[in-house]
Amino acid sequence: MDGATASTKANIQGEIDTEVTLNSSTEYLLTSSFIIKDGGTLNIPAGTLIKAIGGTSSYIAVAQGGKININGTATSPVVMTSGFDSPAASDWGGLVICGKAPTNVGATATSEVGDLTYGGTISDDNSGSIQYLRVEYSGAAYNSEKEFNGISLFGVGSGTTFEYVQSYEGGDDGIEFFGGTVVGNYLISKGSQDDSIDFADGWTGSGSYWYISGGAKAGIEGSNNGSDGNATPVTTVTLSNISVVGPVTEGALYFKEGGGNFTINNFFVSVLEDEVIKVKSTDSDAQARLTNGDLKITNLTGATDRASLSPDFDFTSYANITQTTTATGAGNGATMPDWSAGWAK
Repeated sequence: MDGATASTKANIQGEIDTEVTLNSSTEYLLTSSFIIKDGGTLNIPAGTLIKAIGGTSSYIAVAQGGKININGTATSPVVMTSGFDSPAASDWGGLVICGKAPTNVGATATSEVGDLTYGGTISDDNSGSIQYLRVEYSGAAYNSEKEFNGISLFGVGSGTTFEYVQSYEGGDDGIEFFGGTVVGNYLISKGSQDDSIDFADGWTGSGSYWYISGGAKAGIEGSNNGSDGNATPVTTVTLSNISVVGPVTEGALYFKEGGGNFTINNFFVSVLEDEVIKVKSTDSDAQARLTNGDLKITNLTGATDRASLSPDFDFTSYANITQTTTATGAGNGATMPDWSAGWAK
């Protein structure tokens, strides 16, 4: 179900620094920012529906030291969506979470949206628990360089639970990891107008069971640091059971800005052109990592001619990418996985 049938309505906005629990029988309208500050906890029970209007003014953010517990279930997810009668991408901001885990953009940094501090030295920092959440029609843009994603994870630590989360029809990236150590399992991005799932700035985490479809640019965009491709900690990720269904224009996987250390297993790709993996020939740091064997993919299904997988990356003899005809990706190849039933679109 898409949230419980609300018997009452209420606005949600402002800031909290104590514990607040929403009511699943109330339909909440988000008209401006709602920020969980240091010491605050927001509990959202299964079936809660939050509708947002107001473009970039409307978003939910968790500051360092705050927590959000989204307690959806497979049959009763939490839904954050547009409050307009004819919903569309970029109707509102999205969900922003800022933690104290390491990144490679400095000891602390300021989030691209929300202007909150993130980063630090606490790898197991805990920003709460997020399960069975669907975020729809987010991604409002301040300008071409500053846009909300569906869900933005800035320096979020491994003590945070992040699983069974979908971004649907967002105006920018679906889900993005900016450094941090959080693990992301059972993630879905559908209809993103930019990259579907993105990670950068020294994310040293892992993910399994990702289903990506209908994104405009890269299925997965993985980078290290846009200013310094060798910044540390270097983005280091282990992914498994991944499906990317096109169309895409920048590859099922875009290895860029130094890339990082990627290990991917059971990677199912179905796109409308040959470019499954993209690496720019002018990205010297990413190219060096290819030479060092730092991009490893096993059980790749989706192309039969290894030489044609990317116009910028001829890896005919690249031993660290091996193919198979039996990869299932997130579960069912190109179709929605069984584990998405009941809560995802």
